[in-house]
Formats: sequence, structure tokens, C-alpha cells
Amino acid sequence: MRNLPFTKIIFFSFLVVAARNSDLRCQDKTDATFYQGIYYISQYITSDEFKSYSLSHSDLESVDLIYEKALNYFNGDFSETCFCLTFSLIPFNRILMRLPGIGIKITIPLPSPPQSLYKKRLGMTPKNLFPDSPRNQFGDKDKLAHFFANAFLKYNVPFFNLSEFLGIFVEYFEQGFFLEGGYDIRDLIANHLGEFYVEIIKRNPKAKPSEAMRIYQLLFFNLYP
Repeated sequence: MRNLPFTKIIFFSFLVVAARNSDLRCQDKTDATFYQGIYYISQYITSDEFKSYSLSHSDLESVDLIYEKALNYFNGDFSETCFCLTFSLIPFNRILMRLPGIGIKITIPLPSPPQSLYKKRLGMTPKNLFPDSPRNQFGDKDKLAHFFANAFLKYNVPFFNLSEFLGIFVEYFEQGFFLEGGYDIRDLIANHLGEFYVEIIKRNPKAKPSEAMRIYQLLFFNLYP
């Protein structure tokens, strides 16, 4: 497993409990529906239809298609869609954690489809999202979950910039606790793009994720003319 940062999932696990016990805009769906959503999206990403589409379209366009399929599955519920996509696009099915002081290592399982489907989905997950995406088998697959996690947070807690606070917090937190992470400024950029997507959605509910993700290109070319 690559040493790539991804503790975003930890605060997400806590956040969903808070969301279910408050007046946030998540619909009251059962755990079975949530896992069915993960299974459905994973199956679609590994389907011949998606494979054929991805061969003739960019990875950003492929992300848009995955989003549209998920949105239809959840009957147009943006919040549930972003929540399920976060777990459906995570490029890990477990987190290795080291307890400070005593050094004990523990494994935290993540919501995931069966192992065989998980591996196939991981191989088909879009990875070339930005101009500086690593040109290897992994690329920027982890940035998708960062994007949709922060879109979910921003959408459900608009009165406080919780997504930005937690995004910065976990990037530092993982350096001391997690065996597979470290501070990554590009994770924070993906977080902000997810937040910005919510602002776009407010003005145009039919907007696609790529419309927010392409903002990165402007930032990249401004920094590296």
C-alpha cells in the first residue's frame, strides 16, 4: 500500500453520526441503502459501459459520469450522493494507525464492497484529474474522496467552515498517528475545490464536478507559467 495521506475518512465517520442526530439535510436512509450505494457505484465503475466511456473521454468527464449515476441512484439527493461517493471512491479499504506513546498498531476497516470488486474498482477509478497528477498507476485517485467529502461537509454545515477546519486539522493529525500519511498541500486544494463545487451547485444544480475541478488548472498555470 502506498504511503499516501488519507485520514479524511476518520472525521467523516464521526461526522455522519452527528449528521444523523441533527437537522442537517441528509435524508434518513438505512445503512443497507448506503452499502447498496457503494456496491452499485463500484459495480458501475467496473462495468463494460464505463470502461468503454473512459477510453474515449477524459478522466474528469468520467468523474462526471460516475457522479451522475450516483445522483440518479439517490434520486437527486446531492448530500447523500457526495457522502456515498466519498466512500465509493476511497482508494483504500483500511487505515493503519499507531497509538501515540505506546506504539501499538491497529487496523481500522472502511466501508467497502467485497475484496474482488474493490480491487477491480480501484483499477478503474479515474486518476489523471489535474495537470500535475502523478503519472503512475495511482495518480490522484485519493483526491476524489477529498473532493466529495468536503462538498458533503460544506453543503450540510454552511454556517461554519467546518470542512476547511477539519481538512487542515487531519493533515497535521495524521503525521503523528497514521502510518500511511503526511501533510499534503494538494489534499487541501482538493478540499477547497469540493467546497467551491457546493457554491456552484447553489447557482446551477445541474453543474458537474469537473466544473470545479478545472479551477485547479488555472491555479496550476498561474503558479507555473
